[in-house]
Amino acid sequence: MTWDAVHRRAEVLRDVVDEANLRRDGALPVDLPGVAETFADDLALIAALQLRWHTRLAGRIERTLVDQPADLESAVLSAWRRTAADLPGVRMVLDAYAAEPTSTEMAEALATARRKEWVLLAAMAGRASAADSGAGDVGRRIEEQARMAYDPTALPAGADRPAEPSAGAPFAAIVHRIKAHLAA
Repeated sequence: MTWDAVHRRAEVLRDVVDEANLRRDGALPVDLPGVAETFADDLALIAALQLRWHTRLAGRIERTLVDQPADLESAVLSAWRRTAADLPGVRMVLDAYAAEPTSTEMAEALATARRKEWVLLAAMAGRASAADSGAGDVGRRIEEQARMAYDPTALPAGADRPAEPSAGAPFAAIVHRIKAHLAA
């Protein structure tokens, strides 16, 4: 893939994410300019959205754990809800296609992604190790708990979009981690 193609793909994916978050109907926005030329099929686009979700969730968990190092499970619940609030349309698309996949391959890919996400949730909440055979079940229960207090139709107070992190956020996160480590 050329450098221009990588940038074009990222641009089209941003447009898809923005449109999904705007629509919040669970439909895959394949009608946008560039989608058909950039993504081979629905599975490729769903996979890109799943990766966007997972990356945002994992990063949000890390940042939340910096602020709440003593209460791991609460931090993970909060991170899941905040990620879902940041990407409500993406979450709806992933949920809709997990419930009604368009192919066996899509069903398998989304099921594998969900199991991996559940293991991440369980491990980061300190409830199971990633190697634990029951980690998926623990993570699934954590996700269910997070969903109980999540409203996909709610907008952040006073904003159409979540605020971007400040330029000093990475430095502040490092300082918080060092402080938490020294306090332990």
